[in-house]
Amino acid sequence: MKKILYVCVATALLAVATVSCKPKPVAVAEVKLNKTELELVRGDEETLVATVSPNDAENLNVTWSSSNSNVVTVDNNGLVIAVGMGKAIITVTSEEGGKTAKCNVEVFHPAEPKMVRVESGTFWMGCTQEQSGICENNENPKHQVKLSTFKMGVTEVTQEQWKMIMGSYNPSGHNAGHIPGLPVENITWNEVQQFIKALNDSTGKNYRLPTEAEWEYAARGGNKSKGYIYSGSNNLDEVAWYSENSANPENSQIETHPVGLKAPNELGLYDMSGNVLEWCSDWYDPANGGAYPSAELQTNPTGPTDAGKMNKINRGGWYNGTAENQRVSARKFALGGKQYNGTNARFETVGFRLVLSE
Repeated sequence: MKKILYVCVATALLAVATVSCKPKPVAVAEVKLNKTELELVRGDEETLVATVSPNDAENLNVTWSSSNSNVVTVDNNGLVIAVGMGKAIITVTSEEGGKTAKCNVEVFHPAEPKMVRVESGTFWMGCTQEQSGICENNENPKHQVKLSTFKMGVTEVTQEQWKMIMGSYNPSGHNAGHIPGLPVENITWNEVQQFIKALNDSTGKNYRLPTEAEWEYAARGGNKSKGYIYSGSNNLDEVAWYSENSANPENSQIETHPVGLKAPNELGLYDMSGNVLEWCSDWYDPANGGAYPSAELQTNPTGPTDAGKMNKINRGGWYNGTAENQRVSARKFALGGKQYNGTNARFETVGFRLVLSE
């Protein structure tokens, strides 16, 4: 009898041990997306990737949704399609536990430039130490300028962007159809205003030309400036197309080049030195040799209010200009001995880029 009782007890203990070792279901703890911010141009597509953790959870399935399907749609695989301009939120939700992750999406008009934020700051404008010995009279006196935060186009506006707004009208002198990404040029200051108005009407935004002070602050690298002579470097060939490197090897013609091929400056802005000059919003005052009106600190200056309504400022150097003309402090309002009479003059060396106030 003792032997039989011993076997029964062992069997019972074994049964209890087997029940206690059964694994419990693993619950979903978190859902993450590979991107939380997404910028698209209308018509673009991009796939978001959702990660459910832990990866041994019993149910790893997720669902997708868009807060505004008129701006972006999303399918069951996370494929986001930009169908209209504006903002929307893509949300991914785990089937088990209802955990969520979100991605803020903004869709732009194809003609809108990619922008970089230029943080507010105070800088010395004009003939600063690294520019001295090369400066023209109109770069004096150097003076401090305090600016609010704004956004600036990463590149000059291209001919493709121009035609998206202005139709087939493209007066650019360098408009080889087989080369994409060339900056638009040979356009008047007034035509730029027409482009900006149409772009703003299409997007509901308030794009504009930079003031001369905003342009120079951004070209110098804003509050990340390293004090370079040119925009982004003391080595001009690294950052600019100018008279010494702009020749086309096929025909030796000195010409413009697609935007964004040279190195950017400290803020990630391309071609602030060279390629084409860029229209600014300010008038140029020829009084006193075009010198700045004061050495006193200025806040968000917009230039002379009238200046005889003769000349508009353009900055940044150009593809067949000398090295001195590519400096961040160099100021231009005339080319080839011709004055910019009013706002209707056009030159194959002058284009533009856009800014947005915050």
